[in-house]
Amino acid sequence: MHVSRSLTIKQMATVSGVAVITICIFIVIQLFHFVQQRRTDYAQQMENIAHTVRQPLAESVLKADISQAGYILNSLKPAGILTRADVVLPNAFQALHADFGVERPVPRLVARLFELPVQITVPLYSIERTASPKPLAYLVLQADSWRVYQFILSTVSTMVTTYFLLALILSVAISWCINRLVVHPLRDISRELQALPPQDILTHKLEMPALHHDDEIGILVRSYNRNQQVLESVHDEMSRLTTHFTLTDLPNRTLFLALLEQQLNMVADAESFTVLVVRIETLLEANGVLTDEQRDTLVLTLVEKIRGLLDESTVLAQLGISDFAVLAKKANNPFRAIRLARNLMIRLNQPVTLQQMQLRPNANIGIAQRDNASLSASEFLSRAISAMMSARHQGKNQILFFDPLLAERAQKRLTQEHDILQGLEEERFALFLQPQINMSTGELAGAEALLRMRQANGSYSLPEDFVANAEEIGVIGALGRWVFEESCRVLASWQKRGITLPLSVNISVLQLREPNVVMHLQELLQRHRIAPGSFVLEITETAQPGNMELAMSLLRELKQMGVAVALDDFGMGYANLNYLHQFKSLPVSKLKMDRSFVSALPDDDTMVKIVAAIAEITELDVIAEGVETAEQRDWLLARGITLGQGYLYDEALSLLAFEKWLAPVLHP
Repeated sequence: MHVSRSLTIKQMATVSGVAVITICIFIVIQLFHFVQQRRTDYAQQMENIAHTVRQPLAESVLKADISQAGYILNSLKPAGILTRADVVLPNAFQALHADFGVERPVPRLVARLFELPVQITVPLYSIERTASPKPLAYLVLQADSWRVYQFILSTVSTMVTTYFLLALILSVAISWCINRLVVHPLRDISRELQALPPQDILTHKLEMPALHHDDEIGILVRSYNRNQQVLESVHDEMSRLTTHFTLTDLPNRTLFLALLEQQLNMVADAESFTVLVVRIETLLEANGVLTDEQRDTLVLTLVEKIRGLLDESTVLAQLGISDFAVLAKKANNPFRAIRLARNLMIRLNQPVTLQQMQLRPNANIGIAQRDNASLSASEFLSRAISAMMSARHQGKNQILFFDPLLAERAQKRLTQEHDILQGLEEERFALFLQPQINMSTGELAGAEALLRMRQANGSYSLPEDFVANAEEIGVIGALGRWVFEESCRVLASWQKRGITLPLSVNISVLQLREPNVVMHLQELLQRHRIAPGSFVLEITETAQPGNMELAMSLLRELKQMGVAVALDDFGMGYANLNYLHQFKSLPVSKLKMDRSFVSALPDDDTMVKIVAAIAEITELDVIAEGVETAEQRDWLLARGITLGQGYLYDEALSLLAFEKWLAPVLHP
C-alpha cells in the first residue's frame, strides 16, 4: 500500500502554517512599535536642535534681520536628520524657508501607515518677558522620511529572517516530537498489519506501545486486540460446528444469527425484511448413494445457483448439511418474498449432471417476515424453520409462509403479475373509448381511453382493484407504456382522417416517478406527430402522491410538450380536499368530478356545489363522470357544468364500435 501524503508532512504543514500566521501578526505589531519609537527619537532630536537656535533666531526675527535668520536656519543642515526648516508667522505666513537637500520619495502607503514625515513646531518668543507672551513666529522642522523608510525595511528584513528561522526551528522540533510520539507508533502498527501473513490474521495481537497506555493509540490497540479475540472465538465456533460442510465457505448458524440480530437492531420497527430457510431434500436423500466427491460437487453447484439469484445486500448462510438460510433485506413485502422463493425453487429444480448421473433436486422453503412483534434473532429464524417444516409435510417443492394469510396474499399477487405480463405479450389488452359530451349542445367534446382485458369467455372487462394491484406488484409502468403507445396510435389514425378529437388517458402518480416516462411520451408524440392539446393526461390518485415536487416538474414538462393535464376522481382518495393544497400548483386544466358525487344528484348536491365552486375560483373546466339520468344532466347544466360522460350518452365502446358511433356525430 502506497502512502501519498504521510502524517509527518501533514503535521509539519499544520505547525508551520500556524507558526507563519502567528509570526506575521507578531512582526506587524512589533514593527509599528519600533517605528513609533524611531519617530519619538527623531522628534526628541529635532527639539534639541531647535532649542540650540531658538534664542538667536527669535532675535533675528524680532529685528527683521532676514539674512541673519536665514544663516541660522542653514546652520542646521549639518544635523543630518533634517530635510527642511521653516519660519512661519502667527498668521500662517511662511517668512523663511530652508531646504537641506532633495528629499527622496517614500511609498504613499508606507507614509500613510506610519504617519510620515515627522514634524515638530517650536514657538519663538521675544526676549522681553510679559505677563502673557505671544510667540513672534514658529520654527517648523521636518525629519528625513527616507531615513525612517530605510529603518522600516531594515527592521522588517531582520525580523522576517530571525523569526521565520525561529519558526522553522520550532516547527521541526514540534514535528519531531509529534512524529516520535504519534506517527512512529502508528507507522509501526500499519507496517506490522501490512506484513501480516493471511494464516496469522485471526490469532494476531498488537503489542501496546510504550507511553501510550492511557491515550487514543492505547485505546486503538486494545480495541483491535478485543475484536481479534471475538473473531477468533467466532471462528473457533464456526470450525467446530461446520467441519462437515466448510467447502461452501458460507456463514454458519452462529454467524447468521449475529448478522440477523444486527439487522433487527438497525432497522426501525415498522420496516420489514425476510428470512428464508431452504432445505434441499436431495442432499439428505443422497447419503449412501453419492460418493463424497459427487456430493461436494452437488453442494457447490446448488450454492452457486442460489448465489446467482441474490444481490449484494442479501446474506446466504449454511445452517446444516442440507439447510440454507437467506436474509433478504430488500424483500420488504410478501409479494417480493414469494417471488424470491419462487425464483430460488425454479433454479434449484433445474437438472444437475454428476459424472453421467442426472439429478433433479427437490427443495422446500419456509418464509418468515418481520412484523410488529418484538422477536430475537433465534425466534425469527425459528419461525422460518417452522414454516419450512410445515412445507415439507405438504410434499416436495413447497413454499410456505409462517403466516398462512400472507402466503395466500403473496400467491395471489404473483399470479396477477404473471397474468398481466403474459397478457401484454399475448395482446389480450385493448382500449375502450367512452365519449365526453358537451351537455348543453349535445356535441362530442372528447373521449376517455379505458383499459380492458380479454377474459376467458371472450368478453372485455377489468377488475375494480386492478390498477391498485398493478401499482403494488410493480407492473403499472409496463401497462402505462402500452396505454401511451396505443393511445398515440389511435390519435395518429384519427388525425390522418381529419378527426381532431382530444383523447384522455389515465396515468398513475407512480408512473410519474419513473425516470424515463416524459422522454418516452415525448418520443411517442413526436413519432406519431400528435397535434398539441389532443393528448390529455388524467392523473389518477389510487396511490399516495409522494414527491409532489417531482410530479409537478414532470407535469410542467408534459405541458410544454403540448400535453393537457386533468385531475381525475377529484374529491376522492388522496385527491380529496384534505390534500388539495398539494395540487394547487399542478399545471392542471380540467377537473373530473367523481361519479359518486354525480350519482347522488339531485338528492344530495353538497359535494357537487363545492367542486363547482372550486372550479369557478380556479377557472378550471369540470367534467362530470357517471351522468346517467336527464335530471342529473339538467342539474349540472344549471350549475354551469357543461361537460359530462356516462351511460346517459353511451358506455365505453371498443375502438371499432366507437368509430362507427363517431361517424354520424362528426358528419350529421
